[in-house]
Amino acid sequence: MTLAIMMLLVTILCALAVFREFKTRNMFAVAFAGISTLVFGFFSIMTIISQFTSGGGGGH
Repeated sequence: MTLAIMMLLVTILCALAVFREFKTRNMFAVAFAGISTLVFGFFSIMTIISQFTSGGGGGH
């Protein structure tokens, strides 16, 4: 669960970076931060769902 929370924090930071770089019109940074937001967001949400649906005890 710690991994999911850390990835969710990274996702939030990437989303903030998208808005900040969009304001400065740096489209390469917007694209890179946007892709990072999607990837980290997907993995954090899927990790959280996996923890609740399959028990995901990590060796418990």
